[in-house]
Amino acid sequence: MAHEIIALIAQYGLLLVFFNVLVEQAGVPVPAVPTMIVAGALAANDKLPVSAVVLAAVLACLLSDLAWYWAGRRFGAGVMRTLCRISLSPDSCVKQSELRFQRWRGRVLLVAKFVPGLSTVAPPLVGAMGLRVPTFLLLDGLGSLLWAGLAVGLGYAFAAQIDVVLAALASAGTLAFELLLVLLGLYIAAKWWQRRRLLIALRMARITVDELNESIAAGQTPIVVDVRSQAARLLDTRIIPGALLADLDSVDQVLSGIPSDHELVIYCSCPNEVSAAKAAQMLMAIGYRRVRPLLGGLDAWDSAGYAIERLPSESTTDGGDGLHIAV
Repeated sequence: MAHEIIALIAQYGLLLVFFNVLVEQAGVPVPAVPTMIVAGALAANDKLPVSAVVLAAVLACLLSDLAWYWAGRRFGAGVMRTLCRISLSPDSCVKQSELRFQRWRGRVLLVAKFVPGLSTVAPPLVGAMGLRVPTFLLLDGLGSLLWAGLAVGLGYAFAAQIDVVLAALASAGTLAFELLLVLLGLYIAAKWWQRRRLLIALRMARITVDELNESIAAGQTPIVVDVRSQAARLLDTRIIPGALLADLDSVDQVLSGIPSDHELVIYCSCPNEVSAAKAAQMLMAIGYRRVRPLLGGLDAWDSAGYAIERLPSESTTDGGDGLHIAV
């Protein structure tokens, strides 16, 4: 079987690179870097044209990323929430992507392919933020070229060593191919288990939106804290009336003057209240005793019909990357 697979890569390498990269960038956890490295090694042996391998990978990136970009433009924050719900790494999806965008703006596309959990999220995020199409294509194309060029270049540079590995795989026959499939399955299973452990670790007593509304109506005045990132608030300007604005890095500073026995309700808009639960854990670790994440977060509060305020609209133009934000 391994002989046939290697022959297949040699014969249909460009198509395999294209479709592997396409599905990986679409969000399917099927790594494309090994395929590009093997294709680079085959190119070094004149079995594939190296420029065509890189072009196939870049084209696949652009097609997949452009689809996510338009989804972000059309559906905004809803696409981000959907992506993070299906992601095998919800925490990095929710927090790290927004933090990197906050720092890099549209230029995040130059490095997104190199950061696990960011590659699929970055295109809809910049789309929702209003990055212009020509700028998106330029930055995403350059980032894709850097990523694909590095992987193919590694295969090309270390072709001799990779040939030894391929020869060993071929001589091992079907067993080697089956082992590769098992390793891929273990990788996906490990990511799923990592996600499950995260959610179990963050499971704690939560307050429902009805309970919070009743508490406010009864004059118990719990302090409500919005721990979404700045980028998330640009995407979605809704807040619960009276909420303090913080994020995971500053929530302890924002609440520094609040007595440790005061009731705190933390909310976000991420799947499973990941950021809110993490903020609650952090606050309890420094002495706050009555901290609860809001079950369902901001979306549940809004869906229940309770009062919502809007942050002031902003329009920001960043001449460095051509980004225009309008919310």
